[in-house]
Amino acid sequence: MVSPEKFPDPKLDEPVPSKDGESVAVLAGGCFWCVEAVYKQLDGVKSVTSGYAGGTAETADYDVVSSGRTGHAEAVEVRFDPAKVSYGQLLKVFFSIAHDPTTRDRQGPDVGKQYRSAIFYANDAQRRVAEAYIAQIDGAKVFDAPIVTEVKPLERFYEAEGYHQDYAERNPSQPYIVYNAAPKVQKVRKYLADRIKVS
Repeated sequence: MVSPEKFPDPKLDEPVPSKDGESVAVLAGGCFWCVEAVYKQLDGVKSVTSGYAGGTAETADYDVVSSGRTGHAEAVEVRFDPAKVSYGQLLKVFFSIAHDPTTRDRQGPDVGKQYRSAIFYANDAQRRVAEAYIAQIDGAKVFDAPIVTEVKPLERFYEAEGYHQDYAERNPSQPYIVYNAAPKVQKVRKYLADRIKVS
């Protein structure tokens, strides 16, 4: 993975619409356990929910999604305070720490369409910021390979089963978490120490 220090701040980071001081970002970057663990640490993030996006209500079930044929991606819904953390900054973390956006339908040991890289935008402002940042880091040749992240409109986010929520936090010694989620959590603490929530 590329060092987070090599990632520029987004040039375009316009305010996204919020309701009662809260905005929502829906991002898919492989196993939702890992992505959730990354975002839960950030100041300005109010909550992170693991779930599914890209498919239908009928197929928003872990066992079915795991077939890779539902259209769903494992995703997280990040509820955040845009006065504390911007949408563009969340995307910077998405690309620099949360996952590898250059591997199609794969993250680490996980293979399948459900593990694809995707940004599900809720409005035109989110779409513009996402497309501009992808173009910016592609143009800067931050990665050796092209970014394959999909930028798609959010139709609906479906919350995953209860046992998936806070999974990394509840299962810190589980081998998958130790080898895949924990290194990303440590990267956040190392490179974004000034943006970590104060307990």
